[in-house]
Amino acid sequence: MSETTAAVTADSTPAGVVIAESATARGRRARIALRALQVALALFYAIASALPKLIGHASAAESFERLGWGSAGMYIIGALELAGAIALLIPVLQSVAAMALGALMVGAFVVQISVFDGQYAATPVILIVPLTLIAWAQRGSAAVAAAAGVTCSRPPFA
Repeated sequence: MSETTAAVTADSTPAGVVIAESATARGRRARIALRALQVALALFYAIASALPKLIGHASAAESFERLGWGSAGMYIIGALELAGAIALLIPVLQSVAAMALGALMVGAFVVQISVFDGQYAATPVILIVPLTLIAWAQRGSAAVAAAAGVTCSRPPFA
């Protein structure tokens, strides 16, 4: 018998309970880490990405003029990013928001490669990774809520 099993036996706690407690603690840490990632991405999209577009910052305006999309395209993309950032914080919308922002990042990657010669092409690719993780981890929440027609508070990894 190993020391771990001996300790469990001496404590008269069944081995399954110890494993379940470990899994619960691990799941709780995973939920906290996922939530922290969602908040960080929401802040990034709202402040660093959407805000310059929505206030018409010179750098954003110049980029969209170079694309030929003008200020209308800049405001539309900024509004989509802000909506996605807000939706990342709403439990029932998290998976859909992550997928939508991921699609927006695919478009941003294509634009970076084709128009801007790949100058900042790595940024959208890097952002797709955590967005995919969020969409995957929250996939059940959106499906259950859509089927029931109510908001779902099922934590991920449960």
